[in-house]
Amino acid sequence: MSIPNQAGRALVVLSGGQDSTTCLFWAIQRFGRDAVEAVTFDYGQRHRVELTAARRIAKMAGVRQTVLPIDTFGVMGGNALTAQDIAPEEGARDDADKTLPNTFVPGRNLVFLTFAAALAWQKGMEHVVTGVAQTDYSGYPDCRENTLKALELAIRLGMDSRVQLHAPLMFMSKAETVHLAEEVGAMEALAYSHTCYNGAVPPCGVCASCELRAKGFAEAGVEDPLVVRTRTGA
Repeated sequence: MSIPNQAGRALVVLSGGQDSTTCLFWAIQRFGRDAVEAVTFDYGQRHRVELTAARRIAKMAGVRQTVLPIDTFGVMGGNALTAQDIAPEEGARDDADKTLPNTFVPGRNLVFLTFAAALAWQKGMEHVVTGVAQTDYSGYPDCRENTLKALELAIRLGMDSRVQLHAPLMFMSKAETVHLAEEVGAMEALAYSHTCYNGAVPPCGVCASCELRAKGFAEAGVEDPLVVRTRTGA
């Protein structure tokens, strides 16, 4: 799949995870390295390792990174990603289960993308890129295409801007995102990414995020560079 060049400058929401890392390199290929920056949110997440991962990946990619503190989610708690006393659920959910997992942080992507759009506005950037995916089986409602379209309209109206929200992984399976990562040159950086809900390095292998990641690499027929690196002690 070829990725056409596009004019303008792009701000990528970089969590340090598999999907946002892939999107960072997608944006570099699409807009050019000099036209891409990253923004990472310190939102009170219990596992600080992902902030370290994001910093390293931004440095490897050769892009400027801004870290914005948003401690409100940590203060509110009530979910397994910000509260110390709630353990993440193990295993991926069955498609028939329509309840939200305890790793859902209400409003997180809405806030992240609003702040990212505000930062992009300040920097005169026309594009914001996010790694959310409707096909991610966690089922988070703020990862759906209709949510992003509605939010893009609200941001455009509220900021009097023409910002575009891009979600290149929106309808991709995890295996397809692995192949995209190969195509855009993200595999080396993925060796330092972090997606484990338990904050484990090497990955725990039992949480929903680890299961989805492992399933994607297995279906793609590709070894996960993070697993390879941590297995060899690099």
